[in-house]
Amino acid sequence: MITARLTALARLTFGNRASQIYLGLVVAAAVLVAVDTLFVHHEDASFAGVWLFFLAAPTVFLFFAGGGLLGDAIAGSSAYLYIGLVLSVLIQSAALGAFVRLLRGGGRPAHPREA
Repeated sequence: MITARLTALARLTFGNRASQIYLGLVVAAAVLVAVDTLFVHHEDASFAGVWLFFLAAPTVFLFFAGGGLLGDAIAGSSAYLYIGLVLSVLIQSAALGAFVRLLRGGGRPAHPREA
């Protein structure tokens, strides 16, 4: 039962073209940020990381607000930032998959009732 739900969630998140394109854009932005951070010397701070937050908006801001409720020690940690960023991207990918399924009219498949 649980594996069927996880499989359905994985299909919503990764199994349609719109979610795959969105996740591809996120990966491309993450590679850009990594290359910019590791290999490019800047006089000032770089704004390359902002693109990740643009792609993760608006759900990433809910994690920021929730972090404020958890306290400064947790909300200020980089681990919380990365976890919130990854979770918000996955939530948005699943929501995009659900929206595509809704547009296609593909609700739950009909199951015959047993007598």
